Amino acid sequence: MHHRTRIAVLGSALAVAVAGFAAPVALAAPTEDVTIDKVVANGGKPVVLGTTAGKTFSVSVTASDDSGIKSADITLYGPNSAIALPTGNVTCTVAGTASTSTCTAKFTIDPDTDFYDNSPAGTWYVDSTVTAKDDDIKWAEKSGKLKVLRQSKLTVNASPEPIKKGKTLTVTGALTRANWETYKYAGYTNQSVKLEFKKKGALSYAAVKTVKSDNKGNLKTTVKASVDGSYRWAFAENSTTSGVNASGDAVDVR
Repeated sequence: MHHRTRIAVLGSALAVAVAGFAAPVALAAPTEDVTIDKVVANGGKPVVLGTTAGKTFSVSVTASDDSGIKSADITLYGPNSAIALPTGNVTCTVAGTASTSTCTAKFTIDPDTDFYDNSPAGTWYVDSTVTAKDDDIKWAEKSGKLKVLRQSKLTVNASPEPIKKGKTLTVTGALTRANWETYKYAGYTNQSVKLEFKKKGALSYAAVKTVKSDNKGNLKTTVKASVDGSYRWAFAENSTTSGVNASGDAVDVR
């Protein structure tokens, strides 16, 4: 297994934690009296990780039972059998009525200490076990989900500057993303990246063309200079990597 600390599947500490997580299911059959109404992980946004800095985020489970909610266990499961356990106690607070509570857990994932490779990138799932005050139990596998993504970066350069109207402008750049094996950013190859242009004084960018990154993640294309404005590259989020827009490079057309 290629994961460590909080992201692991081996080791006595995790074995005890997982056994504790599963024990209520073995002792009592789940009952439909308890309902899981909503699960929110990281506010509905992906957890985007670079090469070193970890991220701390919350996962909340809102559940209901006529007797009220007593406690909850929340665990995250990722690709390649990665597991994340809460960094502290799960806290439950009444939400709306006495029968409904929102239980929240804090998680921290740090690629520098938790990952050996890039396999944890992708969709993670929330497993929840909720116990009511009358000891009814609800266990829900994959009750929610979130994405854990490798951070991407983009650069852009348009030249020559200034340029005469009608002349050919060359726009270059590079698409890179975090590598959790080397803890460096490396070229993201063979990816579709949009070249966008915003006319001077305009509020938004518009797509010009789509270009593929080369075998080193580099980007290059040409356009005809027409009016003053800014060019940028834009990469859309995918299943393992975050989306990113380069800062615009302003061009003076004379």
